Amino acid sequence: METKIREITGKAQDVLSRYPMVLLMGLLSSVGAIRMLDSKYDRESFFILSKFTICCCLGISLMFALKILSQRIGKRLLLEILGTAFLIGFFFILPTKKRDFTEVHGFITAITLLLSHLLVSFAAFLEKNKELNFWQYNKNLFVNIFLTAVFTGVLTGGVELAILAVDKLFDFNFSDNLYADTFYVLAIFGSSFIFLLFNETGLSYLEKDSTYPVILKFFTQFVLIPLLFIYLVILYVYSFKIVINWELPRGWVSYLVLAYSIIGILALLLVYPLKEEKAKSWVKVFSKLFYYTIIPLLVLLFTAIFTRILEYGYTEPRYFVLLLALWLLSVVSYFVLNKKASIKFIPISLFMFGAFSLVFPYLNAFSVAKRSQKNQLITLLDKNKLLVNNKIDFQKKISDTLVDEIANKFEFLAERKQKDFLLNLTAGKTHDLLAGDFENMHSSLISSTLRNAFTHINKTSDGAEYERLVLDSESKVTNIQGYQYLINFNSYNQESKDINGDTFVIDSQTGVNNTKTVKVILNSEETVDFSPAIDKLFGNNASHSGTVKVKEISMESDLGKYHIKIVFPSISRDSSPYSTQKTIFYNNAALLIKEK
Repeated sequence: METKIREITGKAQDVLSRYPMVLLMGLLSSVGAIRMLDSKYDRESFFILSKFTICCCLGISLMFALKILSQRIGKRLLLEILGTAFLIGFFFILPTKKRDFTEVHGFITAITLLLSHLLVSFAAFLEKNKELNFWQYNKNLFVNIFLTAVFTGVLTGGVELAILAVDKLFDFNFSDNLYADTFYVLAIFGSSFIFLLFNETGLSYLEKDSTYPVILKFFTQFVLIPLLFIYLVILYVYSFKIVINWELPRGWVSYLVLAYSIIGILALLLVYPLKEEKAKSWVKVFSKLFYYTIIPLLVLLFTAIFTRILEYGYTEPRYFVLLLALWLLSVVSYFVLNKKASIKFIPISLFMFGAFSLVFPYLNAFSVAKRSQKNQLITLLDKNKLLVNNKIDFQKKISDTLVDEIANKFEFLAERKQKDFLLNLTAGKTHDLLAGDFENMHSSLISSTLRNAFTHINKTSDGAEYERLVLDSESKVTNIQGYQYLINFNSYNQESKDINGDTFVIDSQTGVNNTKTVKVILNSEETVDFSPAIDKLFGNNASHSGTVKVKEISMESDLGKYHIKIVFPSISRDSSPYSTQKTIFYNNAALLIKEK
């Protein structure tokens, strides 16, 4: 027993000394996730901690890749300094406030995480030859990741159940946060440690020759390849169908073609060493035929992609689908035309395409999407004769579907900081309102303002797609007499303020049954839900449509030792006959607070 403990301790110490930066990133990620949970009611702190945690999670794979590379070329300290500098720079590239974080930053984060994992796969194998070593290395990584998932799942589940048993049997009344904290530590730091244990000495251990795993051969031969055959039959039958009917392919077929291709490439990589064995004729046949089966599907893929792009223009998702299609075309061309093709081409080329989509000037995903949607918006406005002296004519009759299309493009471009371009399309009151909305930096509010600016909206022939009721307060001055504190808030975010040691959270979100809720929460314990009062307010004006002037829009209630009052200068609600959700918009609302 003592020998076993000494052996385990020795392995743990070896991992600590061999991979300190990887483990540090795992530890910091766990700490960041725990602190996120503790600060969930403080919106800005939660966001900063989210950034920190994301960067540290990125650091786990990045530092592991650099460690493996240093085992090949040396210069460990330099590589770790460069990796740390990159992570710090990436942290500051992301916005400092939650309201500034857009879909674009989500794409940047996701692609960067993918690139860091791709780097792990090939960083130490950039020189020629070492083909089999490259395969052995990635095969061992694949197996170790699977084993890590199993071990981590069992360990985490076992520890959580042990805590629960102690809590229930001995009446300790542990905080719910203890379970979440335990999960974050074991799922992030624990899984990193277990993965590194499986990797032992690193590169020299991972790339050494070993027997082909029987389970891997079984998985490829009886799971992946039959699955590929099913995909292939479906896609070819569908291809014949669209040729016979002479119709354009549906957009989602792109994802099925990409799924077939990527799973097939994975299967080829998994059976790579077997193609040299004479007894494995099925592997040779599969390896030779697979890329040829993709060629007709590439025609289907590009047709489906360009059908959507030509009709609606580029967005980042369409750009990435097109980029994957181009990458797939390059892979097929490389392996069909090159008799001495290297499997290293697959991850290296994908890494290069991904890096291109993020950083290449003018042609990166975000530049292309912005230019395309600008052109689409101008074309849409010109086609429907909505531009007068290069300004949108909001007095012209327009269908509600067209309003939605224009508003969606405004929202898309607003999220991508195209303030000057959008404001130049408007004038007068709408220009001023949109300028104010840009100060608040929330795209859905800009979309709502634009929709409300059109004064003559025709309903579609099949009935109203939505109805909007705007309640506008005649009083534009908030009377704060008798109240001690005032908090301004909007419908599109969560506000949290500390007053005399008490925390007030104003939470506006979609609750059960798709109902919009407006709640004020005191110290995470006591809550007042103003949603029924808002519903009653709109119910009292249900016979009206458009904009209705009311004397004052306010509601009040007791909350703990405080009395609170909400005042809205204006509030609108959109509803659809096809959905139970009632979408509420308001801006610059005020919460008044006084001690009872």
